[in-house]
Amino acid sequence: MIDRTRATAPVLVAACLLLPGSTSGVGAQTVSETPEDLQRALQRRYSLVRDFTADFTHTYQGGVLRTTLVERGRVSVKKPGRMRWDYREPERKLYLSDGEHLYSYLPEDRQVIVGELPRDGEATTPALFLAGRGSFETDFTAAFDAVDDPPPDSRVLRLTPTRAERDFEFLVVVVDAPSLAIVRLVAYDLQGGVSTFFFSNLRENVGLSDRPFTFEIPRDADVIDTTAAGAFR
Repeated sequence: MIDRTRATAPVLVAACLLLPGSTSGVGAQTVSETPEDLQRALQRRYSLVRDFTADFTHTYQGGVLRTTLVERGRVSVKKPGRMRWDYREPERKLYLSDGEHLYSYLPEDRQVIVGELPRDGEATTPALFLAGRGSFETDFTAAFDAVDDPPPDSRVLRLTPTRAERDFEFLVVVVDAPSLAIVRLVAYDLQGGVSTFFFSNLRENVGLSDRPFTFEIPRDADVIDTTAAGAFR
C-alpha cells in the first residue's frame, strides 16, 4: 500500500523550487559542457523567476509492492514562500503554503493537516529555495545522470545536497537544453520511494496575487494541528 500523504507532501517543496525556467519569459540560454556549468546556469535562471504556474503529472513508486500511483493537477508558486498544488485526478487534494503555514487538505476525508513553514535555521535545502535564499551552487553537488525516455535535446543532472536532508536523498532534473526549462523532476526519498513530476504549460512571471495562496479551513474538516497548541482549533 502507498501512503498518499507521504507520496506527495515531502517532495512538493523540492518540485516547486526546482522549476526555474520556460521557453519564454526570461530568455533562453545555452547549456554548457560540465555539470557545474549547468548548475550555475540554473541558478542564474532561477533568480529571474518571481512566480510561475504549470500543469503536472506526478507518479510515485513505493511501498512493499512497489505500487505506482499516478496523479495530475496544477501548481502555482510565488516567491517568497507561497505555493499551491491542486491535485485534480484521480482524487482532489490541496497542498498550500501561505508563507507562514503549510496546509494539506484531503476533501474526501474531510481532513486538514496544519504545519509551520520551517524557519531559516531549521529549513531543509528545498525550503530555502522556496524562500528565495538557496543556491544551486552551494547547496548541491552536481553530476550528469540518465533517465528512461529523455525528451529530445535535453540534459539530465543529479543534484545531491551538501548536507543531509530529512525528506530526500537526491534529486534528478531533466532540463530542456535550449531554454533551461526543467521539464521533469525525480526525487528519491529516504524510504526508497521515487516521485517523478512531469511539467507542461509552464508560464512564469505572470504577476500572481497573494489571494490563491490563502486557505480557509472548512467547518466540517477534522484538523490535525502540528503547530503550537490551540493555534487553530
